[in-house]
Amino acid sequence: MKWILWIVIYATTGAFSQQLLLPNESSVFSFKTMDGKTMMLAKDKTNKYLIYRFGTPDKIELEFPLKKKDSWKQFRYNFYLRGGGKQNAGLDVDNLRFTNKKTTYVVYAAYSAGEQGAEGEPDTEESYTVGIIIHQPGKEDVEITGNPETVVGSLKEFRTNGQVTIDWDAALEF
Repeated sequence: MKWILWIVIYATTGAFSQQLLLPNESSVFSFKTMDGKTMMLAKDKTNKYLIYRFGTPDKIELEFPLKKKDSWKQFRYNFYLRGGGKQNAGLDVDNLRFTNKKTTYVVYAAYSAGEQGAEGEPDTEESYTVGIIIHQPGKEDVEITGNPETVVGSLKEFRTNGQVTIDWDAALEF
């Protein structure tokens, strides 16, 4: 009889564990932070909702929104694109932001082609950065740096998917 109780406890513990990606979801964009936590933007496979999760598989520290209905409308996207490679200091910056209880979160991905150095000066190298900027009114912004080598997916999907509002006037504002 004891072993049946242990099986039931083990099975229900697994059923209630937190997950960064549910079986009915697909990852849109994710990365690990420098301290090993994960930022996950996921959407329902039928596009019913978009959700942000941050934490570990054992503990989700933030999930937004809690109510998935109309979730796409709770996110805003902006981007800046300047082509031309090093000759033009090319940039490609993507930001997805949302506000939860007066705190604004900006998930970003930024690519720089580097810059051509002036005559006799070296070129700067290309770079790719990802992370989260957290803005609370009256407090200094907090930046959580992501590891670019762990990135899966892209924020660029929001340029054309028609689900998230694009803030054309907010190019690089946080």
